[in-house]
Amino acid sequence: MPYTVGYIVGSLARKSINRTLAVALSRLAPPELRLTEIPIGELPLYSRDHDSDYPVVAQEFKDAIKASDALLFVTPEYNRSIPGALKNAIDWATRPYGSNVLNGKPAAVVGASPGPISTALAQQHLKSILSFTDSPVLGQPEAYIQFGEGLFDDEGDIRVPSTAEFLTGYMRAFAAHIRRHHHDIPDL
Repeated sequence: MPYTVGYIVGSLARKSINRTLAVALSRLAPPELRLTEIPIGELPLYSRDHDSDYPVVAQEFKDAIKASDALLFVTPEYNRSIPGALKNAIDWATRPYGSNVLNGKPAAVVGASPGPISTALAQQHLKSILSFTDSPVLGQPEAYIQFGEGLFDDEGDIRVPSTAEFLTGYMRAFAAHIRRHHHDIPDL
């Protein structure tokens, strides 16, 4: 059974290494996963003042999440946490109160950064937020990708064989996580 996976890139930059990573992950994913980006760049800053007159762009964002079987968050690390745009998107996804579209949605978190600890702290913060939204997050394996020159080729594929192998395994584990939460296979 194929699963629709919406991926959300925490960076708004057009040439984001995390957007490139998301596309590479979609190519490494098992055939049962169909990945599609759910953009966040047009969302206004969330305010409860919008709750009574919900913006169309925010409703379209929530509808894309609802239509997805699972979510893949691909995020950089800004100041030892997640980008403000990503936190804003999560706020839109969970508001107004009682209309949280992340509730029960299986998720995974991955990210790339040039730094030696990559996106470890941002991912920890994001996992904490997703835990509160009741989105079951893949616990293992964790994927903190250190970006360096030569990681991606000109087409955006992973050039480092050990990294490609690791990320292929990561996407297989994510697929198993999705199946478990959709009750398609028993926990092993």
